[in-house]
Amino acid sequence: MLAVSERVSEFGGPDRVILHLPAVDDECDECVGDCVFHAIACSSEYGIVLPSPMCDVPLDLDHSHGWCVDCLAVIAAAAGS
Repeated sequence: MLAVSERVSEFGGPDRVILHLPAVDDECDECVGDCVFHAIACSSEYGIVLPSPMCDVPLDLDHSHGWCVDCLAVIAAAAGS
């Protein structure tokens, strides 16, 4: 699944990487890391600023990485239609 990553600092703990599904209308289809913004599927207002390149990742991840729960709902809804 194609994803955009967001690094979230945890108070007193290690950073977590949250993965977001890129929005359908994201203009950066072939990102190589030189973008300044990625629209995300879980929000029509917010996105990832200065993201790393989009990458292909599995839906099942380890504890240090995880999918945004709202993006997972978008993925599930798309799979059901």
